[in-house]
Amino acid sequence: MPLSVATSSIRQSQHPLVRQLAEGIEAGWQQLALSPYYLPEELGYVEGKLEGEKLIIENRCYQTPQFRKMHLELAKIGKNLDILHCVMFPRPEYELPIFGCDIVSGRGQISAAIVDLSAATAAGDLTTEYTRQLSQLAQTNYSQPRDLPEWGKRIFSEFCCFVKPTTPAEEQQFLAQAKAYLSIHIQTALSKLPTPERRADLIARQRYYCQQQQQNDKTRRVLEKAFDPQWAERYMTTVLFDLPEA
Repeated sequence: MPLSVATSSIRQSQHPLVRQLAEGIEAGWQQLALSPYYLPEELGYVEGKLEGEKLIIENRCYQTPQFRKMHLELAKIGKNLDILHCVMFPRPEYELPIFGCDIVSGRGQISAAIVDLSAATAAGDLTTEYTRQLSQLAQTNYSQPRDLPEWGKRIFSEFCCFVKPTTPAEEQQFLAQAKAYLSIHIQTALSKLPTPERRADLIARQRYYCQQQQQNDKTRRVLEKAFDPQWAERYMTTVLFDLPEA
């Protein structure tokens, strides 16, 4: 019997776009042969304090024949800050990009939304197959595009969408775009055959992606304030961006 995706206890109180995207991601994942991915028990559900506000982090992790780790994180800080973070790391036997998306909502407004299929190379090149499919998607326009951080410029692709949606219509446009990226990724993964001869190169690319992501100072500072630097380092390298085994 296929493994069912667990539901979250905090999403119903989060921003609607966070909830809708989380549900869309999980619906997409149900097309894959899911099995649990091990996380240390104390890191699956975490509570802390950040500047007097309660911090809750809920993690869901799975794996499939094509993906070594599929991670969905939902976080809530007090009543004013909601976060969604998702990454799908392919197994190094499969030449697939890394799907990633994030939403940050403060006081009911989306301040940042990003989605990409990242090839995990310094040049950020995607295969012709992905480039063709992403190019065929409807053109999107947002009133407030955002600039990528320097560390992100080294890993994100030309199709990366990083914006501040300013209207409900733009929020729904981002939701549709993220779900379209995910659909392309899942359908391509299901049709892929492994390429074990490329394993070493694909591991190196994925490690580069994780190392760049670990430079995200904003995430690290929040975790350090809520817990401590040692805990933040462990969470960044164990839960968020763990390196694949050689």
